[in-house]
Amino acid sequence: MVSMKDLAAACNVSIATVSKALNDQRDVSEKTKEMIRKKAKEMGYFPNSAAKALKTNKSYNIGVLFVDEAQSGLTHDFFANVLDSFKRTIERKDYDLTLINCNKKRSDSMSYLERARYRGFDGVAIACIDFKDPEVIELVDSNIPVVTIDYIFNNRIAVISDNIKGMHDLVTYVYGKGHRKIAYIHGRDSSVTQARVSSFYTTCAQLGIEVPEEYIKEAKYRDTKGTYEKTLELLDLPDPPTCILYPDDFAGFGGINAIRERGLRIPEDISVAGYDGLRIGRHLEPRLTTIRQDTEKIGREAAENLIHLIEHPRATIIRPIVVEGELYEGETVGDISRDEDE
Repeated sequence: MVSMKDLAAACNVSIATVSKALNDQRDVSEKTKEMIRKKAKEMGYFPNSAAKALKTNKSYNIGVLFVDEAQSGLTHDFFANVLDSFKRTIERKDYDLTLINCNKKRSDSMSYLERARYRGFDGVAIACIDFKDPEVIELVDSNIPVVTIDYIFNNRIAVISDNIKGMHDLVTYVYGKGHRKIAYIHGRDSSVTQARVSSFYTTCAQLGIEVPEEYIKEAKYRDTKGTYEKTLELLDLPDPPTCILYPDDFAGFGGINAIRERGLRIPEDISVAGYDGLRIGRHLEPRLTTIRQDTEKIGREAAENLIHLIEHPRATIIRPIVVEGELYEGETVGDISRDEDE
């Protein structure tokens, strides 16, 4: 195994110069840095991670706590894209990512905080989990740097989608197409759901839309069976809606199946819209109208702010970071404004 001493001898420089060059310090010229890096690659030299950890008091390892209620794991399209962006960003900063084991079936299993300390994580990102879980709160209240995604704790950095603006834009768009009978199948109770539902009612009130109680239904996120059943309930109403909003694009597929089984056409007979902006929705026929969340930016912001907190704790502002999405018009919301005028 090639040592730093071997590399220094091959470059005819001191060990200190090699160390400074590999750590990109300013008191070594760019020409010397390039020469040392090139020779290190040729010789197959890699810094010893254990030695680096001892010297810097860091593991260069970040944990990710990620569990969703549908147990879809990394097949969860939205969060998979967020975590992919998060992973690529921390890797550019020479950090590694480790998923935290969330198996609680064993009685002797460690808590999230115990596992994070056992692994020596420099920081932890928390996404798509029960944020009211005592173990999650214990981790958030610890001295380990933490960033949360789509949930706000007062004492932690949070990166959240602008769910209020997203729902406002979606309802306003549907309204502009002439729809006044708008139903909403929302997800289970969470901070995301609360923000979207509040924005839905607020926007409808601003536009002068009355929302009957029977137009509001609940189904779990990514639950196609649940949205299938709730859609049938809406279609069976004496005065059914002309447009149905779904908790997310994936869950919306269940509603679309129910509509088509009834022999109805989208958007000619009824309109639908999702939320998230999954790529698969743009390959449907017709293309799904939705709010496209900026998963690339959400993941990048979470990673950059967590690393800044790890490396510069006193110079990091603890605050929520709001990331806007954008309306993707698609083709599933029909224009019935003429019908309304008549």
